[in-house]
Amino acid sequence: MSSARRLFKDFVRTFRDPVLAVGLIVAVLFVAVTILAPILSMIATGLSGEGLGKFERYITDPVYLNIIRNTIVMGLAVALIGTLLGFLFAYVQVKVKVPFKGFMHIIALIPIISPPFALASAIIILFGRNGLITRGVFGTRCLWGEGRGCNDIYGLDGLTLVLALSLFTVAYMNLKGMLEALDPALDEAATNLGGSKWHIFRTVTVPMLVPGLAGSFLLLFVEAIADLGNPLVLGGNYEVLATRIYVSIVGLFDTNGAAALSVILLVPSLTVFMVQRYWINRASVVSVTGKPTGKPQQIEHPVVRWVLFAAVMFICLLIVAIYGTIFVGAFTQVLGVNNAFTLEHFDFVINGYGSEAMTDTTVLSAIATPIAGFMGIFIAFLVVRKPFPGRGALDFATMLGIALPGTILGIGYLIVFNNPIELTIPIGETPLVIPIIPKLTGGRALLGGALAIILVYIVRSVPAALRSGVSLLSQIDPAIEEASTSLGANNAQTFRRITLPLIRPAFLSGLMYAFARSMTTISAIVFLTTPQTKIMTAQILNEVENGRFGNAFAYCVILILIVLVSIGILTVLVGGSSAASRGLQGGR
Repeated sequence: MSSARRLFKDFVRTFRDPVLAVGLIVAVLFVAVTILAPILSMIATGLSGEGLGKFERYITDPVYLNIIRNTIVMGLAVALIGTLLGFLFAYVQVKVKVPFKGFMHIIALIPIISPPFALASAIIILFGRNGLITRGVFGTRCLWGEGRGCNDIYGLDGLTLVLALSLFTVAYMNLKGMLEALDPALDEAATNLGGSKWHIFRTVTVPMLVPGLAGSFLLLFVEAIADLGNPLVLGGNYEVLATRIYVSIVGLFDTNGAAALSVILLVPSLTVFMVQRYWINRASVVSVTGKPTGKPQQIEHPVVRWVLFAAVMFICLLIVAIYGTIFVGAFTQVLGVNNAFTLEHFDFVINGYGSEAMTDTTVLSAIATPIAGFMGIFIAFLVVRKPFPGRGALDFATMLGIALPGTILGIGYLIVFNNPIELTIPIGETPLVIPIIPKLTGGRALLGGALAIILVYIVRSVPAALRSGVSLLSQIDPAIEEASTSLGANNAQTFRRITLPLIRPAFLSGLMYAFARSMTTISAIVFLTTPQTKIMTAQILNEVENGRFGNAFAYCVILILIVLVSIGILTVLVGGSSAASRGLQGGR
């Protein structure tokens, strides 16, 4: 049978079930309208008319070439250091016999549930030019060097430190899972053949982790070059594409220029995403049949274990100091200047101007979370269980929601949804106007721009639920669903009564990730907020930019508490803490 004929038969088989056909159409429309349309509109704007002229200028002007170079260098530095930190934590957690592993694991997860630039704000208080540690302890404005060679926290050094600490959790969770999945028999066989621990590490462990290391490196690279909040706070004179795009929209009102810059940012992001999918789709180098037998061998050499333990504990204590600064600063008048206890900052957030942002962010995230969770699981069901033409394309397009920088998505939404698309049907003297795509952003936006923000939240969260669903569905024998179908149940009944209960942990894990990500995102929605719709991360950024760190810290504490309470509730629904760990696996 030819491939074309097979595709046709699969297509016909898919549409025999009306429920499945409707679901597939909804999934395709969702991806087309909420992901592809904004991206393609952004590209069209950046490469046509005035945008094309700006694009040609940006790729030849030495100033912009330097900005592009800065972006790539920062991305590579963060990806390298963040991946190494994640590997260090994962290796110590699984392979090294040390105490306080539970403490290390909890500390490693904290950056996921906090705003992306919370660390940057605290780092300024601790290591800034008048920081509590730099000026207060060492009497200097520099992180290292003196005089003309003085390197302070602003610029590439500070950005690399903050972003590596913010993002290493992604690499940690990926590599920890891979290390735990390695069959201990591999180490035992190598040991029996006379291999030393160092030899086994180099020739067995690291080669097995190459796909995970490469995938983590590429993911952290994309997350780093996409970050907006930290470069705005800590960038100083070190300008990157994300901040230039932000200035083009907010300061210069230049949508065409921002679109052209977004096209430039799209190139490395999309390239990295393609390479990452290549690694993921390769045949796995880890061969595990059934459950691995035995326990992983623990490194007990005193020098090795205590050196690694000291390195991990140093990072843990640094993270504790940073988040301790956030917590203490929220209850202090001006940390380091006037350390008197106060509740004014919380009064500002809870009873003042910040109450609207807190309510709006929580409500919009709560609305987007179940939609994102269900949509991700449903697309996973279609991709894994239903052979239809284009399912690989559907999976690829859905993953673009997280693979591409949020700044690109935000610009795309600003362009495609800033003007309504309507179908006018001439009927008598009064034509019938049918809105195809309503106005979601800009002036007189539907629901004050809230609908656009909800859609962005959904688009950015669906991929996590999709990957969790694909992973779990791949482990479930299709014969279970086939038995249900053979007993007379249709696809909808089988999905509702058989598949969904089996993948419930993945569904709720997707919910936890979706809520945490929605509450803490900034780059994708910073262009979509309006006076009618206030978002906490945007308000935090505003407070930091105006030097009101106490208010910013109070925002951060409340936001973290909201996320923790929500995750706790969902964890109770799941019935175990393991789902919470799975729900936190992902980038910001």
